[in-house]
Amino acid sequence: MKSTQSTTRPFQTCPVSLIPLPNGTSRSIPKIQHQFHSETQSNLLERTKRQRAVKSAFQHSWNGYKAHAWLYDELSPISGGHKSSLGGWAATLVDSLDTLLIMNLDEEFETALHAVHDIDFSTPKLPNVHVFETTIRYLGGLISAYDLTEGKHSILLEKAQELGELLYGAFDTPNRMPQMRWQWLRSKFESSTQPSESTLLAEIGSLSLEFTRLSQITGDPKYFDAVQRITDNLHRTQNLTRLPGLWPLSFDAHALRFSDSYFTVGGMADSTYEYLVKEYLLLGAQSDQYRDMYISAMEGIKKHLLFRGMDKGGGDILFAGNVRFDRKSGQEVFEYQTEHLKCFLGGMVGLGSRAFGRSDDLSIAQELVNGCIWAYDLMPTGIMPETLYISGCRNSDQCEWEEEAWFRDIFGWPDGKQMPPNVREATRLIIQDHGLQPPILEVADPKYRLRPEAIESIFVMYRITGERSLQDASWRIFQNIERYTKVKNGHAALQDTRDIHTARLDIMESFWLAETLKYLYLIFSDPKLISLDEYVLNTEGHPFKYIHVGPTI
Repeated sequence: MKSTQSTTRPFQTCPVSLIPLPNGTSRSIPKIQHQFHSETQSNLLERTKRQRAVKSAFQHSWNGYKAHAWLYDELSPISGGHKSSLGGWAATLVDSLDTLLIMNLDEEFETALHAVHDIDFSTPKLPNVHVFETTIRYLGGLISAYDLTEGKHSILLEKAQELGELLYGAFDTPNRMPQMRWQWLRSKFESSTQPSESTLLAEIGSLSLEFTRLSQITGDPKYFDAVQRITDNLHRTQNLTRLPGLWPLSFDAHALRFSDSYFTVGGMADSTYEYLVKEYLLLGAQSDQYRDMYISAMEGIKKHLLFRGMDKGGGDILFAGNVRFDRKSGQEVFEYQTEHLKCFLGGMVGLGSRAFGRSDDLSIAQELVNGCIWAYDLMPTGIMPETLYISGCRNSDQCEWEEEAWFRDIFGWPDGKQMPPNVREATRLIIQDHGLQPPILEVADPKYRLRPEAIESIFVMYRITGERSLQDASWRIFQNIERYTKVKNGHAALQDTRDIHTARLDIMESFWLAETLKYLYLIFSDPKLISLDEYVLNTEGHPFKYIHVGPTI
């Protein structure tokens, strides 16, 4: 039931003219997916068996949500409680709509769809609206379900427009940059809304897919106009930062400048890079701007952020570190750190290698995916932790194992200086006390929060290459996740992936159903289901329809 009360005051900063959607003929887009051939009977049986196991895990968590947290944002799977920290609009329900469709859970979808009718997106339940999370989870979920049902259910578009209209209010600022933690209640009574002087890169740069698709299906250009103005500012500043091609973590949306000194493709920056290639595809390859921005970013990533892990097994494993500039000296400092959130990168690079004909990047994508699979396999639980530091080699094609180098890195001992026996013994104690596996230096955050990024990239690379070993890696990962996270009411995050007796956390975020299990299910599905030549998936795993007009082989 829609509120009759206006959520915001009349707009104060309406643009003189709107930037229109590209309206020419879509250009040819190279085929993204591998040309899959018929599979053997034994492979079919094995694949569908695995698919059913993933679907069963989804149903277990979904049933827990229905029983204990229906119409709340998230289930607390251990206590059987619930919480609403994502706006209070039933985040898990809306986030899971397209997963229900993909898994052919038609009765469950109809039940959820009926509940959507009663969600009032026009009036927030909290004083602040988290624009990024609301966009990727709610707006993305509604649009994706609308696309997957080919517009059959008009309520999905009505609710997407209702929510889009609300979110559009966050752009009512003097320079049209959105206030990302939008104080909608305050803006209703004040004469102006101001963008933040410290806005996270991922939050402001990851709205384009959802707003663009909303403009495409409604015919209203204002949503595309809103995000295109953000893109124009990102484009303008991309080669003016301290690492040209890359943007630092924080953006002053008020002054329209980047002055931060920390560069990463990890959390709080990640999806801005991911959306460059995906927006290009969604727009039918009609915008050279997104292609050029992606290429500049990719060259910056290769030059400044990538490093090889010093794997004892001799594998080709690649990671993305961080760069910061010391505030006093101005010197560049490289951090050999990786995190689960960075595991999206392999899929992004693989997608870009196909979309832009950058064949040399495909091996980089494969090695990035190898690195994340390796990080899963290395831990006693078989599950990758949130954040870890690794002994590695920067700007090198090889990184051979050296125990001495690993010891030096752990203790911080200078290169070229012999470690005395007492220091070596102290280092061994550090390794033992912290449960370090070679070549890990530190597990800075040992938790697992049911994250999807590694599975996402494995899915993309499987669809691009057809390499069946990626299915086997996914199955291995799924079995470990199922073993350690399954609880009575659903699946729970883990306290410590280094400990096979780890405690579980009373947390089951909506992306577990919206992304992690969806990607696992798709890995074991017929490749025609959500083909990467027909759909582009947003950063919350929601597929949006785009038109592929490239060659068929």
